[in-house]
Amino acid sequence: MKSERPYLSVLVPAYNEEENIPLLYERLKPVLQNMGKEYEIIFVDDGSEDSTWEKLKGIAKEDEKVKLIRFRKNYGQTAAMYAGFQHATGDVIITLDADLQNDPEDIPRLLQKLEEGYDIVSGWRKERKDPFLSRKLPSIIANWVISKVTGVNLHDYGCTLKAYRGEIIKQLDLYGDMHRFLPALTKRLGARVIEIPVKHHPRIYGRSKYGIGRTIRVMLDILLVKFLNEYINKPMYVFGTMGFLLLGLGLFALLYLVFIKLFLEEDIGRRPLLILSVLFTLAGVQLLSTGIIAELVVRIYYQTKEDKPFVIEEKINL
Repeated sequence: MKSERPYLSVLVPAYNEEENIPLLYERLKPVLQNMGKEYEIIFVDDGSEDSTWEKLKGIAKEDEKVKLIRFRKNYGQTAAMYAGFQHATGDVIITLDADLQNDPEDIPRLLQKLEEGYDIVSGWRKERKDPFLSRKLPSIIANWVISKVTGVNLHDYGCTLKAYRGEIIKQLDLYGDMHRFLPALTKRLGARVIEIPVKHHPRIYGRSKYGIGRTIRVMLDILLVKFLNEYINKPMYVFGTMGFLLLGLGLFALLYLVFIKLFLEEDIGRRPLLILSVLFTLAGVQLLSTGIIAELVVRIYYQTKEDKPFVIEEKINL
């Protein structure tokens, strides 16, 4: 007999978490059962090199509500979450880490807030159990910058524990390291986002996959998110505005030099302004051309959204 379509999909990306997977399942299952709603648990093995996949297969063999996806290699958390979103069948999708630092007991609180009319409920690790200098301080700075740039004010973009309405999150195509910016990316879709404090536990087994070295990548991603939110459908506005500005400055400077040459009969060949005006003019033309090309790329993008940034090796119960 075919099981009822789940209301809730719980998505757990995992990479080398062999000690944590059984414990997480033991904590997660009773929470979901006590909620009285149909559910599924989707584990995405992001190319683990330990026995994570074997542990997951053992769980899936005993529980048909557990769905498994395995990547051929490590593609990163964004790809793992994207694959999970695409295979999730629930009306609501919950994401949480496999390292036991997120607490499954917070899931009912996320759902309760979602039912108040929000599209995304984001967890805030208010009392975060991580080292201050290497993890908390860079996170505080990054969260402040992201909030100011995107206009979506959250204390904790990096917390994986979130609840999404499936109809919203499935509209996004995720690449690179964009998983931490999901609340901001849904801004252009008109999503209603709220944040609530959640528990956070220190890591007991395994080691963190993140370090202070990711700070530069995060800052670059912030610029990309700003562009995607504000100008993805109108890139010509960005490149065209800069192009017209530089082209205008370049032409104005050239006209000034022509005036000097023709009417004041002064030599302009050795003036730095001549080189600068030519540079501005060429840069302006280049940016206008880039804007036109970007407009064409955007149209092609919306017409052919078929490629995925990962290769799945195996699925179980899907």
